[in-house]
Amino acid sequence: MADTALSSPPRSPLAHVADRLAGATRASGGAVRLAELPFLTQLNVRLDAKGAAADAVGLALGLPLPLDADTVVRAGESTALWLGPDEWLLVGPPGSSHDAERRIRAAAGDEPVSVTDVSAQRTTVLVTGPRARDLLAHGCALDLHPRAFGPGRCAQTTLARTQIVLVSRDETRAGFWILVRSSFAGYLADWLLDAATEYI
Repeated sequence: MADTALSSPPRSPLAHVADRLAGATRASGGAVRLAELPFLTQLNVRLDAKGAAADAVGLALGLPLPLDADTVVRAGESTALWLGPDEWLLVGPPGSSHDAERRIRAAAGDEPVSVTDVSAQRTTVLVTGPRARDLLAHGCALDLHPRAFGPGRCAQTTLARTQIVLVSRDETRAGFWILVRSSFAGYLADWLLDAATEYI
């Protein structure tokens, strides 16, 4: 029988540009900060928002599922993003997917629920700093003004012609998360680094 154990630690989609992201952050003098947040747990959850399972899942996770379009709810290290009337993306710390999935399925009971671990599908890029909105506005058609896309908002959109989920973080000066498919992460990182040269 072949040994299927990993012989080396997993490598994040943007490990090869981590030094460049850090360098751009330093060179901008704090105007922008770019960093990968690798290996975050990401679970796609689908269930009836009006059914008993929605409340039960929220209680089990200690994180109510947001019911308003394009909103985000955060509790501790976990975040729930509204993706559609019956669809959410749960984002949590690395390695928490099995426990979260178990709790969701147990809470849903006999109610129909779909839980898909999409953690390996995307990586997360953190963009913060006083010029973060300006940087993103170069390649995103959304109105990113705080009145239109303030803290606690999310959207499925494009940035530099790449499909992403954009999250305006709710903590003070927390900036944005860009959730991008792993196969497009390198391209998007190159675009961000190029756009950030305006602030260097």
